[in-house]
Amino acid sequence: MKLSHLSIPALACVLALAACQHGAPRNPMATWVPSPNHDLRRPQLVVIHYTEQESVARSLATLRTRNAGGRVSAHYLIGRDGRIYQLVSDRYRAWHAGAGSWGTIHELNSASIGIELDNNGREPFPEAQIEALLRLLEDLAARHRLPKSAVIGHSDLAPGRKIDPGPLFPWKRLFDAGFGIWPDPDAPPPPDGFDPMLALRLIGYAIDDPEAAIRSYRMRFRGDNGRALDAQDLRILHALTRRGDAP
Repeated sequence: MKLSHLSIPALACVLALAACQHGAPRNPMATWVPSPNHDLRRPQLVVIHYTEQESVARSLATLRTRNAGGRVSAHYLIGRDGRIYQLVSDRYRAWHAGAGSWGTIHELNSASIGIELDNNGREPFPEAQIEALLRLLEDLAARHRLPKSAVIGHSDLAPGRKIDPGPLFPWKRLFDAGFGIWPDPDAPPPPDGFDPMLALRLIGYAIDDPEAAIRSYRMRFRGDNGRALDAQDLRILHALTRRGDAP
């Protein structure tokens, strides 16, 4: 029956039922006595990925179905032309991070917003895409009161398992726009006894596999796939922890 043919009381009942269907679930065991003292759960991090697929259309299909590892999603996908697509509401948990940790956070899907970039991992990220990413990060930081430093890569939270967004991702460009972390080029060398692995842990990296942690760190801050730390790495790690960039 069309709504226009319903009586006013019946219409009110239909609308009330519809509102209930779209509201938060309630426990049938309990009497509902709502309190206004609540808020939406807010994300604590933004995680950046690349799609490693050949087109936005293919990535949109994958993010709405599954890949070789099962069902997968992200909150946003940004095309090479800068167009932004949203697949999952910010308030919901998307399946983008998988197993891993960052600092004291161990369930990243529940604590983060995932952004996929249309990139195969072997080519530079187009300017239009990075500009769109920066606009989106500004929006997310403002709406969710996210610290602008709380932007990481998939490889950061999953050392040894993931490499995206890869060594070509312009982390320095993001930092110049106010996002993520980057070392002060004028920072002094570390003092005697400086522990670089402790510094990696303070920044957020899991260090149970030291070589994997070093490779993820170097991919982000040195743009390579190095497996050992040199004097420059010690200076960088000292600069990052000295300035208080640890989570």
